[in-house]
Amino acid sequence: MRNHLINRHRAIGILISGVLLSAAMAGGISPSAAQDRPSGPMDHGGIIGGIGAGLAIGIGGALLQQAITSHDSGDRPPGGSKKAAVRSSGGGGGGASAGGGNGRSGVPPRGEQRFVADEIIVEFVPGVSAQTIDQIARRYNLTLLDSQSLPLIATALYRWRIAGRRSAADVIGAIENERAVASAQPNYIFALQEQNVAPTATADAGDPAQYVLSKLQINEAHQLATGKNVVVALIDSQIDAQHPDFAGAMVKSFDALGQSTPPHKHGTAIAGAITAHGKLLGIAPGAQLLAICAFDDSAEAKGTSSAIYKGLQWAVDNNARVVNMSFAGPLDPDLRRLLAAAYAKDVVLVAAAGNAGPNAPPLYPAADVSVIAVTATDSDDAMFKMASRGDYVAMAAPGVDILAASPEASYQQTTGTSIAAAHASGAVALLLERKQTLKPKDVRAVLTKSAKPLGIGGHAEAGAGLINAYQALLALGGPAVGGDDGGERR
Repeated sequence: MRNHLINRHRAIGILISGVLLSAAMAGGISPSAAQDRPSGPMDHGGIIGGIGAGLAIGIGGALLQQAITSHDSGDRPPGGSKKAAVRSSGGGGGGASAGGGNGRSGVPPRGEQRFVADEIIVEFVPGVSAQTIDQIARRYNLTLLDSQSLPLIATALYRWRIAGRRSAADVIGAIENERAVASAQPNYIFALQEQNVAPTATADAGDPAQYVLSKLQINEAHQLATGKNVVVALIDSQIDAQHPDFAGAMVKSFDALGQSTPPHKHGTAIAGAITAHGKLLGIAPGAQLLAICAFDDSAEAKGTSSAIYKGLQWAVDNNARVVNMSFAGPLDPDLRRLLAAAYAKDVVLVAAAGNAGPNAPPLYPAADVSVIAVTATDSDDAMFKMASRGDYVAMAAPGVDILAASPEASYQQTTGTSIAAAHASGAVALLLERKQTLKPKDVRAVLTKSAKPLGIGGHAEAGAGLINAYQALLALGGPAVGGDDGGERR
């Protein structure tokens, strides 16, 4: 297109130049005669010829220059090729998606419905003014619900409500073309990964439902480490901090929902699986809990991207070494960035593989490369039948018919990859007590190398196999306890 414009204007310039030069020569002197003409005062015809030639050259050159200049300055439509060029070079948002600095859109995949229908989350480019943000909000008829600063990824995210009947996908597709917008995406919905919960009257030490203790050789492991002073964050539903089995374990709490919610069975069970030290025994009873309430108390116990972002940022701000995420949902671009940033700060991230069944697509955050994905097995080391499968699964832990804490000093039997992930998080805390300098990749390596292969469908089923806390501690160089013969060793 550019060459076509240049050639067209060049032709016009040449045509005009030819006309003017012809007129000039008709009135005075030809170019060929000028070489033989003796020097001296220019006659009237020469003056006309010189003026004509000068005008011809000037007009022709100006026309050609105008053709190039006007095309380069480009009257591009909003969101056109110049916008794409800025994003492909990484401008706006420091590597965010959607715009994302990489050309990918934040519009949810076709068929994806796991998000709040009338909300979007937007990141603006650095230095954008409040006035510009307000103008964009009015242009798209958006109402600001909240904003949050996220130092982990050096940005702030704004959560908006969409007025009218417009879909989140349509608004995202339009707003991410704004020059001031770095990224836009839905406010995704995640679910806690617990099934088959049944209340139980009491719990006794040595109860067979705590078979996890023998599977992970916890009695032996606790002679080497109890997770003492290792800070473990739970992004979950509200826990009952007064439960007698783990009273005093919670050192701080944070409400990411901004509303008061009663203690919930899921969060309470996860806290107990890690730190119980009463009738029940957790994997890391010496650990310090950071309790983050990011999931509501509804029957489905759902949480959103926005609340999870706040919880993860708060966990890192409060020096968590382990973050347990017993929930699952869709791929979330902003959460992926936060997880990568936390991983870079040596935070060990553990998540439930999911309870969507063997044929389900990967669930997140477990399928994220920064996260240790944990699946569930039963007392016979068989896979939990509803556990999600995939190459992202790193390891297995007991998670079927597990005796667990419940609100109001009660107990429950629970099943799912949620409780399995909590058992793995406890094992991580034991390792970090023994060797505080371990990096996340080191923790993964120790747990996988010391795991017991299960031989049930290959890596995609149970990852490296069933974790063993005691064998993992021995792999760090800890002394064997009581003449242990390594009966559970691979």
